[in-house]
Amino acid sequence: MKLATLKNGARDGRLVVVSKDLTRYTDAAGIAPTLQAALDKWDVYAPKLQQLAEQVELGSVPTARFHEHDCESPLPRAYQWADGSAYINHVELVRKARGAEVPESFYDDPLMYQGGSDAFLGPRDAIPLGDMAWGCDMEGEIAVITDDVPMGTSEAEAAGHIKLVMLCNDVSLRGLIPGELAKGFGFFQSKPPSAFSPVAVTPDELGEAWQGSLVHLPLHVDYNGQPFGRAEAAEDATFSLARLVSHAAKTRPLSAGTVIGSGTVSNKGADGGPGKPVSEGGLGYSCIAEIRMIEKIATGEFKTPFMSPGDVVRMEMLDKSGHSIFGAIEQTV
Repeated sequence: MKLATLKNGARDGRLVVVSKDLTRYTDAAGIAPTLQAALDKWDVYAPKLQQLAEQVELGSVPTARFHEHDCESPLPRAYQWADGSAYINHVELVRKARGAEVPESFYDDPLMYQGGSDAFLGPRDAIPLGDMAWGCDMEGEIAVITDDVPMGTSEAEAAGHIKLVMLCNDVSLRGLIPGELAKGFGFFQSKPPSAFSPVAVTPDELGEAWQGSLVHLPLHVDYNGQPFGRAEAAEDATFSLARLVSHAAKTRPLSAGTVIGSGTVSNKGADGGPGKPVSEGGLGYSCIAEIRMIEKIATGEFKTPFMSPGDVVRMEMLDKSGHSIFGAIEQTV
């Protein structure tokens, strides 16, 4: 099933069930007023929401036209947002550009940071930027929402705790990151609010595209109307999303409604080296930092600037028939 949260002036919005083709929705208030309320008692409410989703497809319940620009992120605020590093290629590029090696531990022990989760941006909300010197970048990711995950949950067990899948634009301020990391206390100011796709879907909705707790489809990232990234979300993934959930739960339980991100979806080139831009026949990039790092490695200098006011990023994932699965994140700086 597909779930969305419509803006209604309240902090947590209004939960609706959306048709498979993203054209219609019906109100879910008779079951749960918000997505968080549904997640708090998922075993009770999920079957009822699924039944409602089936009624939407049959046309046996009243529906209204679904407009993605009316949506909050599926969870407008969450108890926890932790972003991981499933794609080590991204980390390799960033570190190589500054002459640093990737520690061996990174290949078997995921990186993860805890981001701000109290005020996510909506999928069509503008990206606020206070200063061009902050170096505004987008990061296209896959994210999952869990139910209650006990401390010490294994990777195999964690797969069953993934209840919803969505896309994420993890906005990053590259100009602030080095100074913050140098302090040894991690990201804070350099990680402003993220945005998520209009719709979150249950893993079964992905069919054969959901295998091994990875989405086996390309993530489409367009920048100012031009193809920027078509990275395959299941390729070059060092860790599955279940592994990241398990990692987050190693020393603490995760509350229902926890959001876990994959990190920037990133692929190597066909020759095993840095990938090429889409315009050159490659799969491109899911963030500006990667193409800048490749420019630095190749020429010794950065050429592509970070985002400026008026720039537009769009992120979307299509099924094998070319239909949008999650709707699109489309944001203007």
